[in-house]
Amino acid sequence: MGLFMTAERGTALVTGGAGFIGTAMSPALLERFDRVVALDNLHPQVHATRQRPAELADGVELVVGDVTDRDTWASLLADVTPDVVVHLAAETGTAQSLAESTRHATVNVVGTTRMLDALLESGRLPRRVVLTSSRAVYGEGAWRRGDGSVVHPRQRTAEVLAQGQWDIPDAEPLPMAAATTTPTPASVYGATKLAQENVLTAWAGAVGVEAAILRLQNVYGPGQSLTNPYTGIMSLFCRLAREGKSIPLYEDGEVRRDFVLIDDVARAVVAAACHPDVFAEPIDIGSGEHQTIARAAQLIAQRYGAPAPHVTGQYRQGDVRHAWADVTRARELLGWAPDVDLREGIDRLATWVDARAEMADVR
Repeated sequence: MGLFMTAERGTALVTGGAGFIGTAMSPALLERFDRVVALDNLHPQVHATRQRPAELADGVELVVGDVTDRDTWASLLADVTPDVVVHLAAETGTAQSLAESTRHATVNVVGTTRMLDALLESGRLPRRVVLTSSRAVYGEGAWRRGDGSVVHPRQRTAEVLAQGQWDIPDAEPLPMAAATTTPTPASVYGATKLAQENVLTAWAGAVGVEAAILRLQNVYGPGQSLTNPYTGIMSLFCRLAREGKSIPLYEDGEVRRDFVLIDDVARAVVAAACHPDVFAEPIDIGSGEHQTIARAAQLIAQRYGAPAPHVTGQYRQGDVRHAWADVTRARELLGWAPDVDLREGIDRLATWVDARAEMADVR
């Protein structure tokens, strides 16, 4: 689908630019900017070999450094004057954030404030900063009760989950939308992403920089790390099915998620970076529909001829019951819409996983 965007020139700086989204969007950024610089610490949890990813477009300059490090920023901004900053760098594991809250807060919150301080101190303020936030800021989101009232429940407690009470009683979930859904994070990760949003919005308004915020649903597809145990449930499902194993389903398997392919997400981020306008509220990015985890697992099992998925009744603290986006504002404001449905997206992912596994077998 076409996008109405300005013909950008100048310099784009992408934090976390060697990661999943950064590499996917790198070719499009090179088409629109004279110079594209990626800052990334090549964390071993994501980059097993700590080498430049093959998926990162050749014309992108890779600077290996940490967003939380003052000296990294001083050195980088001595050479780079960004017109647009795309801030992708973040710790992303929902479950991991509970056990490593300091790590998540340091990278996500302090990393953001360190970047903003460096931009201001150097006098190299960009025109716009684009932040990729997360649907995790919504927590359990909004639910409509039988009497028509809308509530924003807090996170499900350990006691409730242990009893197998998965859903909110007498209520149905609603799609997530920045204009109508109150953020109530149910995980440390979600809380740090909301903090990122608030810090950036306050700073940008004070110094006269445009701030664009995208709240992403569950991003998946070719290029996602196959070694990171805390992200990439679809990649994990493909690996299990490829090995002829039955995919385990948490809770009752009826958890709903909005799986949006990386190609569509990369287009959305580039659109936010290059659109002639900037918008006050965050914009929700997803497939525009929800799928149960069981449905996604069934499609993957069928793709590989693997045994049917099985329900385990297990659960994770910090996981929300249902999540999907209302993408109306993304269509209206960004001129963006998702192109790829779940079945086609799974086929693309599985083909990529197979190729990587075959290369590993040859080695």
